Amino acid sequence: MIIQVMVKPGAKHEKIVVTEYGLIVYLHAKAHDDEANEALIEALAEFFQVSKIMIGIRRGRKSRKKLVEIIGM
Repeated sequence: MIIQVMVKPGAKHEKIVVTEYGLIVYLHAKAHDDEANEALIEALAEFFQVSKIMIGIRRGRKSRKKLVEIIGM
């Protein structure tokens, strides 16, 4: 499954909001040294109840708008 994700790094509260266009993910981690991407993968793994290895960023590694693939769904 491929989903569109908008990442909001540096948020006060971590949460995932489902919209008609994809997900908005609010993260504590800053967008520095790939911290936000790692936190995004952890948050999505918990949200979809899959292993972190099953989640990959297909497009937008350095952008807030990302295409994320979840294998096995």
